[in-house]
Amino acid sequence: MPLELIRLPQRGLAWSTELMIRETLWERDLHQRGSASSFLVTEDRVVVHERHTRLVCLDREDGSVRWDAPVGTWLRNLVIAHGRCLVLPQSPNQLSCLDLRTGAALWHVELPRFFGHVVASTDTVLVGGWRGYTPLAAFDLRDGRPLWQTPLPERTALPVLWGGGVLMGHGPEAWLIDPRDGSEMARWQLPEPLADSEPRPVFTAVGPGHCLARLGPRSLMRLQSSGAVDELIRHDVDLVAEGAEFVGGVVWLRQSRAGYLAADPNTGSTLWRVNVGQPLVSGVIRADDGFVVASEGALFRLRPDGQIMERSPHAQRISALRDLGAGEMIITTRGTLKALALESRQPSE
Repeated sequence: MPLELIRLPQRGLAWSTELMIRETLWERDLHQRGSASSFLVTEDRVVVHERHTRLVCLDREDGSVRWDAPVGTWLRNLVIAHGRCLVLPQSPNQLSCLDLRTGAALWHVELPRFFGHVVASTDTVLVGGWRGYTPLAAFDLRDGRPLWQTPLPERTALPVLWGGGVLMGHGPEAWLIDPRDGSEMARWQLPEPLADSEPRPVFTAVGPGHCLARLGPRSLMRLQSSGAVDELIRHDVDLVAEGAEFVGGVVWLRQSRAGYLAADPNTGSTLWRVNVGQPLVSGVIRADDGFVVASEGALFRLRPDGQIMERSPHAQRISALRDLGAGEMIITTRGTLKALALESRQPSE
């Protein structure tokens, strides 16, 4: 059945077409709680952890199963890189590498407990550093061969690829390393500590020359490859402890109590605020000339200026929203993964 559509009052912006959220494209029962960290979307497939111990690859268009593999219980990390799928469950304590096309196991390495965080470059997988419990260790992406390991445990926020290396950080410092040998490439001193965002990302790469970093309860800083640090945003209310999203040329920051702040990526000036009277889940997607965001109980379509135009209630509690491309989206709920689509139509006379 199509989702119910509630049209909200228009506020000074004429549209030549209308968009509505139409019936579900496909739906899959996960037999566990869905979350933003339990699935990833690629160009033609969706990879999701389900039934507590299985990793399943689905066709993006129709949700049919391409492969189904046992991987262990509860994911710490799921990463897709260069045709490979890297999985780090809570149990067993091992990092597994699967062929993204077939699901075949290519290699695995045994790890100590709490070896969280995984990031992969073109030829290297870097793991470790979660809450300072373990050292950092690097493995060859092709065959799992160990490359190097730090002598002592280290702590870092969730690393990201940026600037030709891997960006890491903890407290009032961020640093860039070469993943192949662990050598330091650059370091930044920050005016306040990084937001405590585990296990969510705190860094957002927005271009080769700069990366955004969430600091403290209300700040967003811009790290430049030159070594400079600029304050981009200091908000007037607390923000969710996670990195910014960069969608449609706009920086999006979730506010702790309700809504999103949307800002100019160059100046940090506020473009608009999206407040639906309740907290929004993670995920902003581009939809035609506007955007779509979600609360736990509804999807909202926004105009290009951030004004709410439509609200589509959803019977199941939404936990995450992600873009499938081509006017389609995917949501997770308490127990399902569901693909939806937007439909354009000419307004009635």
